[in-house]
Amino acid sequence: MGQGSDGQAVIRFRAAGGFLLLAHLLLVGWLTLRPLDVPWVTAANLQPLAGIKADLALGPAEAAHRIGEGLLLLAPLGVLLPMAGGRLYVSPWASLARTVAAGSLISLTIELAQTGVPGQVVDVDSLLLNTVGVASAHLLVVPVFRKRLRRRKQEQLVRGAIPRQREEGSQGSTPTISRVGIAP
Repeated sequence: MGQGSDGQAVIRFRAAGGFLLLAHLLLVGWLTLRPLDVPWVTAANLQPLAGIKADLALGPAEAAHRIGEGLLLLAPLGVLLPMAGGRLYVSPWASLARTVAAGSLISLTIELAQTGVPGQVVDVDSLLLNTVGVASAHLLVVPVFRKRLRRRKQEQLVRGAIPRQREEGSQGSTPTISRVGIAP
């Protein structure tokens, strides 16, 4: 999304996304990295899906609560990361891959940081659930809103509210240099 006549709107959109992203990360950091005063701590779960199986054994209500917490903790990143990026015209698969990779790295960072926090335990299932939550939120929200924003921008172009930009950019076409053969 270039910065043409609507460049100020793009900057405001990205700034709002960046601010909300920072606020959400601070909240997640406070929730996950504060020391807990507990009489005992379970061992770290490094076996994938073992914690989810244990949650399912507790009954449907408790399982839904625990699994839902894991899915929802970082789910807003699925929307806030692309919002902070501010791209309107981008490959949906590339956007999903970038967002999921960033979300999983943030989740991994949190899990590794928990190793030094009293009362907090590393759980590989948290990493899996957080990543699935980020991907789900991205798939449910981002394509719909990008499509809506592109349609709105196209309607503004048709009405003449936004002047059309030149195809080659604001500084003209890029000069090219003819190929020069390499000497033997």
